[in-house]
Amino acid sequence: MKKLTSLLLAVVLGATLLCGCGDATATDSTDASATEATASAATFKIGGIGPITGGAAVYGNAVKNGGQIAVDEINAAGGINGVQIEYKFEDDEHDAEKAINAYNTLKDWKMQVLMGTVTSAPCVAVSEKTKADNVFQITPSGSSVPCTQYDNAFRICFSDPQQGTASAQYIGQNNLSTKVAVIYDSSDVYSSGIYEKFVAEAANQPFEIVSAEAFTADNKTDFTTQLQKAKDAGADLVFLPIYYQEATLILSQADTMGYAPAFFGCDGLDGILGVENFDTKLAENVMLLTPFAADATDDATVSFVTKYKEQYGETPNQFAADAYDAIYTIKAAMEKAGVTADMDASAICDAMKAAMTQISVDGLTGNGMAWSAEGEVDKTPKAVVIKDGAYVAM
Repeated sequence: MKKLTSLLLAVVLGATLLCGCGDATATDSTDASATEATASAATFKIGGIGPITGGAAVYGNAVKNGGQIAVDEINAAGGINGVQIEYKFEDDEHDAEKAINAYNTLKDWKMQVLMGTVTSAPCVAVSEKTKADNVFQITPSGSSVPCTQYDNAFRICFSDPQQGTASAQYIGQNNLSTKVAVIYDSSDVYSSGIYEKFVAEAANQPFEIVSAEAFTADNKTDFTTQLQKAKDAGADLVFLPIYYQEATLILSQADTMGYAPAFFGCDGLDGILGVENFDTKLAENVMLLTPFAADATDDATVSFVTKYKEQYGETPNQFAADAYDAIYTIKAAMEKAGVTADMDASAICDAMKAAMTQISVDGLTGNGMAWSAEGEVDKTPKAVVIKDGAYVAM
């Protein structure tokens, strides 16, 4: 009986030990699976803000779409240091208050980096928030100087002063005119900023500004007075540092008056060919300063334009190309900084803003793009002219 009892105890003890080992193995396996799942779920969260509804929607949708193509390419190629990107874009309707609301939505989403905002006034408003929160911000197209007033903010596009200076230089160096008129929006920081630097640089160029007439946001439907003064002054080129909506009215009214000077603008004119009920023949030969031409034949541009047309049914503009380059710039800075997905936005920001002055990016809008600590990009300006309803590199 003693032997039998001992045998039974041994069997029970062995079974208990086996059960214990089985539970431990299952627990270890479950913990390992959970860890792997958590690791595979880790992503870099990149937010975007811009107008995808309202009067400036042509800009915001282009940025949203151009950024998406870059995100898809990077993810398909393995992500950033093996980590996939999550991309979330919020509408601000080109309104500063709504841009703040959009930022707060992205902040709740645990955004780590911001690509935006698209237009200048909302960008300046949001930059106050990103500075306070120490979030890295790169705007594809916010061109006013205060957009990058803090050390966490950078831009892909030229600033307003850069556009004004470069426009005057391009007109002068290419002998496009001897007598120039300017029509600008004195109530808009984008337009007035370009105008001021254009006038300053014009003093160094072989042309004369014979007329400079302003309008405001409260009076931007009738431009016959400004056009008549330009015509009477003998201007053979009218510089338009304004947005395309007003430019369509100016072109239409100039045609009605029988006034046919050359017209030259900046990136705000990009989108003029897509305005509903506008006769695009009136935009023939309009020139604009831009770093991107969709008809360029280099492999990168051809690939981007092809993908954009396939996915969105239209030709991409400069804003789409700026956003594409912005996402790839974020990637380059993240890789240079060695950031990881488990880092919070502030730690990522500190690492990336140091890396930004050390990287060089070959993009759609410029080769060898580099950035100063003040957030400004260094790249060569280009210009396009509208021919047969399309942008053609000059």
